Amino acid sequence: MSDNSLLSEEAISNKIYFIRNQKVMLDSDLALLYGIETRVLKQAVKRNISRFPEDFMFELSKIEYDSLRSQIVTLKNGRGQHQKYLPSVFTEHGVLMLSSVLNSDRAIQTNIQIMRIFTKVRQMLLDTTEIKIDILQIQKKLENHDKNIELVFSYLDELTEKKENEKPRTKIGYKK
Repeated sequence: MSDNSLLSEEAISNKIYFIRNQKVMLDSDLALLYGIETRVLKQAVKRNISRFPEDFMFELSKIEYDSLRSQIVTLKNGRGQHQKYLPSVFTEHGVLMLSSVLNSDRAIQTNIQIMRIFTKVRQMLLDTTEIKIDILQIQKKLENHDKNIELVFSYLDELTEKKENEKPRTKIGYKK
């Protein structure tokens, strides 16, 4: 079985989080996908820190990390189960930069898959946005239709009231 078969789209997309209005991946998740230890990944990044500006990689705050822990739920409690340092997260560009830092074939193949999934996630967000815009346009049309229908009914009410209040007219013309 190849390394690629181990990395399903679902497994990777479940490791993409939305933090600080960005799609990011945790250093420990990336290390797992690359088949290396988290400390090895962190060392490689530290040796090449100039390649990872703040918009490529940033360290989570304690509050962000605690919030993320509560979302993940699978994290265990107990001795040795907590990270000594707050995790770093990598944006899409940071993940792309990792392929130049980690030179293994697996890292390259993993990065290709991750980039494809980031692209799919971006497309899904665009599609969702387009659907929301369409729904809003339909709602506006329906509101206009409702107003027009109410207007028609009010005109009909006025016409029926006029008919009811109309005095009988005297007929003109020849009488028999």
